[in-house]
Amino acid sequence: MMKRLDFRGQDLSTRDLLEALPRAEVSVEDATKIVTPILENVKTHGAAHLRELSQKFDGVTPHHLRVPHEALTEALETLDVQVRAALEEAILRVRAVHAAQVPQDFSVELAPGAIVRQRWVPVNRVGLYVPGGLAVYPSSVVMNVVAAQEAGVKELAVTSPPQKENGGLPHPTILAACELLGITEVYAVGGAQAIGMLAYGARGSEPQDGTWLCEPVNVITGPGNVFVAAAKRIVQGKVGIDAEAGPTEIAILADDSAHVDHVVYDLISQAEHDPNAGSVLVTDSQELADAVATRIVDVAAHTKHAQRVATALSGPQSAIVLVDDLDQGLRVVDAYGAEHLEIQTQNAREWADKVSNAGAIFVGPFSPVSLGDYMAGSNHVLPTGGCAAFTSGLGVHSFIKAIQVIEYDENALNELSTRIVALAQAEDLPAHGEAVTARFAQ
Repeated sequence: MMKRLDFRGQDLSTRDLLEALPRAEVSVEDATKIVTPILENVKTHGAAHLRELSQKFDGVTPHHLRVPHEALTEALETLDVQVRAALEEAILRVRAVHAAQVPQDFSVELAPGAIVRQRWVPVNRVGLYVPGGLAVYPSSVVMNVVAAQEAGVKELAVTSPPQKENGGLPHPTILAACELLGITEVYAVGGAQAIGMLAYGARGSEPQDGTWLCEPVNVITGPGNVFVAAAKRIVQGKVGIDAEAGPTEIAILADDSAHVDHVVYDLISQAEHDPNAGSVLVTDSQELADAVATRIVDVAAHTKHAQRVATALSGPQSAIVLVDDLDQGLRVVDAYGAEHLEIQTQNAREWADKVSNAGAIFVGPFSPVSLGDYMAGSNHVLPTGGCAAFTSGLGVHSFIKAIQVIEYDENALNELSTRIVALAQAEDLPAHGEAVTARFAQ
């Protein structure tokens, strides 16, 4: 089912590894050709076009693009008691972790009368996308909303695809999670068109009356399919985005101490998300590789989404990778830059602390990715496709910006005036220097 890559006895560079390691064959570039006219039409025609696209892609024309508040309260009232308790626990844990992420303002006095301060300020308005394709993700509501709330964002808009079986509204569990978190601005809009609505805003059904269905936001976050990723790429610059989320992925660095079933079930847990999901085992144990290769066939055949799992595990994005030792394994997982990286080795924490590139690291036999998906307190909106090499997962930092405040008095500026003039002349920008010396002219 899973192909094997044997890196033993090879001294592979980072570029060699990037070319050899498995990745999902998903082209955001191709998707942008489809998405671009969608975004332009949403920008021009607003709510009317959103309804047309909902009928085309979701098979339903929502009566309400903005979800009525009574639908939110009803969803929470009818939510399964155990699911509600689980969501409440997740909210508590995620809130505790994200509250600790808030950075502190600071002030530096460089000389008497020469002060530079930095303030952290939340953006005014954010749009949070919650996918609704092959699975239902109330946990994504928690991850996006709590991070924004702890950052101090004042206006939060959540959007999720309408469902035919739910009368053109998003899934009721999504609505219940929004109500639980106090979110009242919720839209039944999915796909690339939802990103367009958030980025550009959307006028109501009758544009001539000047009313707005949805005001534009400053930042858009949340995972989605390749068309959502393409739309986020296009609107970046108009708004901030968290990342271009691709198919989910897991890498497991394991030695002969790893429990075979722990590895197998964790690989399958990511594969059930999406036929394009990536599951990668990196190990220096031939015995573990053989045992996993055999056991995963049986377990995958009996899981609920067996066909989806089989497609993902047998696809080009999944593999068992054999390495000489854990040092080489570390180089491999750093090159891969997994969204989720599990360390199932002896001295797992020591190896985890050596990792440079991962969205999140799960240490030891009792920290599966499923824990992070729901209850760990960490955020599960994480960089995919190797983007962990240069970016972080969603957090308070995704919704705040730093503003520097410069405050010099007359003496402090005068002490630097000669040096400012020297640099201004070196850059052939004499007016910069004159803007300083004019303050001290007799």
